[in-house]
Amino acid sequence: MALFPLCKRLAGSARVLRKQLALYCLLLFLLIYFLKGRRTAVKIDKPPVFRSLGLDLGVEARAVTEETVKEKRQRPYQETSWGAPLVWGDSSISVWRRDEFGQRRVHTGLLTLAVGGYARFLPRFLSSAELHFLPGATVTYYILTDSPRTLEPLPLLAPRRNLKIVPVAELLGWKHLALRRMALLASAIKDPIRNEVEYVFCADVDQEFVAPVGAEIFGELVATLHPELFGMPRRAFPYEREPDSSAFVEDGEGDYYYTSELYGGLCPEVYTMARACSQLILQDQERGVQIAGLEESYLNRYFINRRPTCVLSPEYSWWESALAADVPAKRLVSLGRQCESLEPQKREQHGC
Repeated sequence: MALFPLCKRLAGSARVLRKQLALYCLLLFLLIYFLKGRRTAVKIDKPPVFRSLGLDLGVEARAVTEETVKEKRQRPYQETSWGAPLVWGDSSISVWRRDEFGQRRVHTGLLTLAVGGYARFLPRFLSSAELHFLPGATVTYYILTDSPRTLEPLPLLAPRRNLKIVPVAELLGWKHLALRRMALLASAIKDPIRNEVEYVFCADVDQEFVAPVGAEIFGELVATLHPELFGMPRRAFPYEREPDSSAFVEDGEGDYYYTSELYGGLCPEVYTMARACSQLILQDQERGVQIAGLEESYLNRYFINRRPTCVLSPEYSWWESALAADVPAKRLVSLGRQCESLEPQKREQHGC
């Protein structure tokens, strides 16, 4: 008979345990449901956009997805963190800037190098600039070339537009041109450009203006965002990482990565920049330091030390590429970089 009370007590204990177990399961379910909606450090596969850049995010990384990167790259920022305008051509701020500068008679120089095989791009560059670069404004084209007598016939220019040829010594190969370009630009700006124009913009000749580029681009020191790296994390930027180089950028430095396809500003500012970059390049050459990014690396080093007062969006330097950011309008297209991004069999189809 003593066995019955014992069994009764055990049954009661089992009922209590079942209730406690049910309560624990409910609490665990609520905790999982709550955490499911929170963004935490998780293990993710490396998105294709990062794999194409050769980045290793590691096992533990922030919950950055392709959608997150795409959203950042498409967001029309209007201002940098230091207060400089970030220019999108059709924004209300750009309309206001065009109206403001439209009341002034600004004389602007557009400077390009047409040396060696690059001279073949000059007619197309000038024809498109006549249509879209500061239409109606006073513009002087400065053409630095090593073959002034062999240039193809150039287009007729509109009123208040003129062209000047600036002879330079022959430069053999693209690498020599890249290393000498900043010195050539500094020399040309010093004499005669800064005595003739207020603003000067330096552009690669293998480009084509395809939409209006107006007075919204004016600023003391103007840089243009690289279309393949706009909105990307800083670790994706191909800054110079060789500590011995004068272009070296430490981890944590830098705001954006800028292209060397287009930059400019007031003549004294652009001269100072070109001269400083040419000196850094010369220092590295004397020490036997070679870097991958050539003058673009030195340009980005300079813009870290001296932030631009005006930053142009990738609308002002764009090319067809799997990595290029989507932009509301394409205004200046790099034919050379576009060819570089194509597969070899497609280059001939695009006239590369």
